[in-house]
Amino acid sequence: MSHHVLKLGEHDLQARADGSLFWPAMGLLCVSDLHLGKSERIARRGGGLLPPYETQETLTRLDAAIAETAPRHVICLGDSFDDLDAATSLPETVRLHLAGLQAGRDWTWIEGNHDPGPVALGGSHLAEHVLEGLRFRHIATPDRPEVSGHYHPKARVPGTTAARPCFLADRDRVLLPAFGAYTGGLRATEPVLRDRMGTDAIAILTGRRAVAVPLAAL
Repeated sequence: MSHHVLKLGEHDLQARADGSLFWPAMGLLCVSDLHLGKSERIARRGGGLLPPYETQETLTRLDAAIAETAPRHVICLGDSFDDLDAATSLPETVRLHLAGLQAGRDWTWIEGNHDPGPVALGGSHLAEHVLEGLRFRHIATPDRPEVSGHYHPKARVPGTTAARPCFLADRDRVLLPAFGAYTGGLRATEPVLRDRMGTDAIAILTGRRAVAVPLAAL
């Protein structure tokens, strides 16, 4: 699968076409905003009925990313579950699938705004994680270098109409796209995203291959 190599601080990271971030030197795979259980949460709160397949689709994609990168450590960067009830009412098949993905590797759940409480699914449960000077957390802060999620950025290649989930990256910050199947997105050109990125920032669009575009060109 194609990827775009990023330099974040002194480290080389791979922004992968599937929306995951891989750090080869550390054997670390990072994904953000899985939003597992979203269709169940919408139905529970009286919303429309969506086909209840997004959790399995998201886990299948995560399974593929793990198979391709063979990470020693996986970080889920917050909003892994659509709310705390979704985390505590997962079907047994989903729990077993997650247990299989966790087996034999370190697994870190970063707390998000949708899933602030601990869940009994194994792994570590942290507000943030710092590794080799890189800070992993859900929502961006002034601290850098930093890897975060939350905003579900999306963009389109100039001259096309379809927007894709995308990474936003500059020399000391990476914002990950949402990895979940039923997640929407915020345009990369919105001020809340532009204001968080440096003038050298790029958008890396996901899809069949990773496509890097200067943020200023969008």
